[in-house]
Amino acid sequence: MSNEKRITAPFSRETAADLKAGDRVLISGTIIAARDAAHKRLVETLDKGEGLPVNLEGQVVYYVGPSPAKPDQVIGAAGPTTSGRMDSYTPRLIEHGLRGMIGKGYRSDEVVKAMKSHGVPYLAAVGGAGALIARSVRSYTVLAYGELGPEAVAAMEVEDFPAIVVIDAEGNNYYEQGQAPYRAL
Repeated sequence: MSNEKRITAPFSRETAADLKAGDRVLISGTIIAARDAAHKRLVETLDKGEGLPVNLEGQVVYYVGPSPAKPDQVIGAAGPTTSGRMDSYTPRLIEHGLRGMIGKGYRSDEVVKAMKSHGVPYLAAVGGAGALIARSVRSYTVLAYGELGPEAVAAMEVEDFPAIVVIDAEGNNYYEQGQAPYRAL
């Protein structure tokens, strides 16, 4: 049975380890927004032997490319992007301290292996609920690659950001657990 937890980002090692597949969470604190173009740039920077423009140690990345904000909003719709689009870059970023990820959909075996090796959970936000998710965003500040527009690396201050732990740091997969009873039919 899943539990509901209030947690703070960035994640400590203890927070990451305490999250179990199926847990419902409300995240407050700072998460990093970045999509595939930003991930590609980050890994290219590492490939050149250069330092990253952001310190990933303990950070939680949200795979999002928000729509423009209306005049009375901090951010426009901020729904999750399909996580698999980041899979070719994710193990490298985990090696550089990334402590959690939020997106939607499945992850590759290589990503899950890196998650288990480094104690990193993967959480899902509800696709199609970008306008509702945006209500939890208190500020949005571009940190790097501003020329990428909504795909830039940004700090998002969030309060009670809703997510579900899909794959915990031990590799337990809620998608598989949820489907298991129906496969037995």
